[in-house]
This record gives sequence, structure tokens and C-alpha cells, in this order.
Amino acid sequence: MKTKVFNRPGLLVAILFIIIISGLTTNAFSQVGVGTKAPNGAEMLFDGNREMIDNKWTYWEGPRLSAESPIKWKIVDDPVDKGIVISSNDPASAGGKYGAADIVTKKKYRDFRLHVEFLVVKEGGNSGVYLQNRYEIQILDGDSSKHGMGAVINELKSPYYAYKGNGNWNSYDITFRAARFEKGIRSEKALVTLYFNGIKTYSNIGINKVWGGENSGIDGGNDGGKGITDTPGGIKLQSEGHSVLYRNLWIKELNLEKVDTDF
Repeated sequence: MKTKVFNRPGLLVAILFIIIISGLTTNAFSQVGVGTKAPNGAEMLFDGNREMIDNKWTYWEGPRLSAESPIKWKIVDDPVDKGIVISSNDPASAGGKYGAADIVTKKKYRDFRLHVEFLVVKEGGNSGVYLQNRYEIQILDGDSSKHGMGAVINELKSPYYAYKGNGNWNSYDITFRAARFEKGIRSEKALVTLYFNGIKTYSNIGINKVWGGENSGIDGGNDGGKGITDTPGGIKLQSEGHSVLYRNLWIKELNLEKVDTDF
């Protein structure tokens, strides 16, 4: 004999409640693109508030650091929408001197979901988003090579087709799983999945090394960037003497036991 669910209103209500809550949780995590709001449990890294920069960020103390606190990145009006944003054009990095005035979160992270919105003001604008202050997701207007816009730098070709161009807001939605180690030796590469302006551009890309040398990030000077260590790192934004604007940065810490960053 078949039981009609609709004759059991209490069960029906419970099922509907589970479906609704599950849908809200999934949508909050899976939403991507410009304007995506931080889900429950996420931490805002920059929302237009100067105080947030001073409290949560610092200059990266790499070998080329030449800037001094407080952070000199300027808070400016959003050129497209209402609000205020931050510019990467620090005087200490003039001429493309990366590592001289890069800023990094004081807090360090392992596995996470990250949302970043950026606007390249002029042609050729250059910056970068560093995961664990090691692995760069490139921001470079006009470059569609393996060193170009949206690429896990030097690991795969740029998904330049997803870029909206300079003068427009763009977004990176990233899920990252840190490298794993056994007895101090790397047993699993770091993995990353990227949605670029809401388009899934690559999934579960393994990252082989830290590119750019010691001035680039943590472990860049270890064995040519191959000497990855089991140390959490902050989210870093690169200053290269160009005006790249940032807004709506948030992060949600994860614990990805499964070797998978797809979402």
C-alpha cells in the first residue's frame, strides 16, 4: 500500500523546510560574479572601510620591501558605482617594483573560498592576487599568455575571454586547497578552481611551484620556488606601480579533506 505524503502534513512541512534550507546554503556558497555577497561564516577583508585595511592588512615583509606603515594604498571613489575602493598604486612600487609595497592579510589561511573584485584603470594595468602569499592568480591587462590575466601564473594559459576589460569591474571566485605533506615532504600539490566573472574557467589545477623568485612570495626563494613548505599564508595583493582598484574582498575558511576544489 502506497503512503500519500500529502496526507501527512507534518512530514511534508519537514521535507519542504529541509529543501529550502539546503537550497539557501548551496546558493550562498555557489553564487559567483561581481556583486556576490559574503555568505554566512565568511570574513570581510575589505568593504571600503579604511579602518579594515589598517586592522586586517600589512605590508609583506619580503626582501624588497621599501614601504613603511601605515599602508599607503589610497582609498578612492568607485569610478563606476557608488562607494569607495582601494588602489594598488603605492609610490614605493613605481616602475613595476613588485614586492616593494605588496599588502597581505595579517591572518593566515589553509583551505578557503575567496571572492575578489578588481578594476584595471588603464591599459597594461598590472597586479595580482596571491593565495597563501605563494601562488599568484594574475591580473594583467592585455596579456592572454600563461603569464596573463586570470592565469595561475605560468601554469596554464590565461582565460582572457572572460575578462570585461579595463574600466570595468571584474571578479575572481576561487576555491583553494593547500598542498599536503607527509613527514615534511609534499605529497599533494595545491589545487585551485576559478570562476572569472561568473564563468568557470578552470577546475582543480595543480600548482607546481612558486613563480617569480624570492620577491614574489613565501617559498619563492626556496629551490627555485619548488621548495614548498607546510606553512599557511595570507591573501596578498600585489603593487606593481599601476592603479588596479579592489573592492568586496571576502574569504570563507574551509577544510577540504577530499582532493577537490570544484564548486
